[in-house]
Amino acid sequence: MSCNGSSSQPSAFTLAGIPGLESAHTWFAIPFLMVYIFTVLGNCTVLFLIWADQSLHEPMFLLLALLAAIDLSLVTSVVPRMLAIFWAGAKEVSVHACLAQMFFIPSFYVMESGVLLAMAFDRFVAILQPLRYTTIMARHTLVKMGLVIVVRTVVVLAPAPVMANKLVGFRTHIIAYSYCAYMAMVQIACGDTSNHVAYGLMVIVASVGVDLLFIGLSYGFILQAVFHIPSKEAKIKALSTCGSHLCLILTFYSPVVFSVLAQTLGYSMAPHIRVIVDNLYFLVPPMVNPLIYGVRTKQMRERVLWFLRCPGT
Repeated sequence: MSCNGSSSQPSAFTLAGIPGLESAHTWFAIPFLMVYIFTVLGNCTVLFLIWADQSLHEPMFLLLALLAAIDLSLVTSVVPRMLAIFWAGAKEVSVHACLAQMFFIPSFYVMESGVLLAMAFDRFVAILQPLRYTTIMARHTLVKMGLVIVVRTVVVLAPAPVMANKLVGFRTHIIAYSYCAYMAMVQIACGDTSNHVAYGLMVIVASVGVDLLFIGLSYGFILQAVFHIPSKEAKIKALSTCGSHLCLILTFYSPVVFSVLAQTLGYSMAPHIRVIVDNLYFLVPPMVNPLIYGVRTKQMRERVLWFLRCPGT
């Protein structure tokens, strides 16, 4: 659609859901609902176990609790709205609600990335400074790390709704996503949007890019230290403490790395594939994170089995 005679910012936008697959929206809603249910149950279980068991009030598990809380917030900000589109056809969203979603959804994602970096630092200290671990990873350190994660998120993402609100003139009022995404709105805007594209790249570099860099550095030092351990059993034990966290990293960053590589190599994804992949950013990690820690972490397995045990057995 041409920008000639384009109007100012509308009072509402229309979310397309999954473009090109509108007839299958009802069927797509079923797996999304199942993912949401499993995510809520899994993360609530993690939060309850850590809250109820004093022995789990260690830095690693407190960071896991923070991760679970962020995961719950992330899926709750995404899935109910998607289900309203798929089942009730509630595609219209007000500008203010759209701008709010534009801020909060990526904010929770960036916060989760920050928590994964904090967990990498936790493993770094546990392996390289085991005697000082309790001192370094004290409660006040965790609080400071949490504050840094929140402040970084606000500083990086607060400009998004402000800049988007200043866009005037649109080719269409239909956003080809199942949620209000900043770059999706920029793509339908008229005029020069180069500053918006530059800001979008800056967000990726300043959040996910920085976190991946420091996570890589942390594990570089960890591996260097582990390979200098003479005992094979000690090496395996040291690496096993990082196993769950490495699984979280692979699950969380794989979709975004795949998407960036595809765009860099010039591979153009169909609109519905791009939307589905983008949804994977927000839905898969929160669902599998509790499973990863529940299966791979002995303390969590023992607590789950203890709570599931029948009374008197």
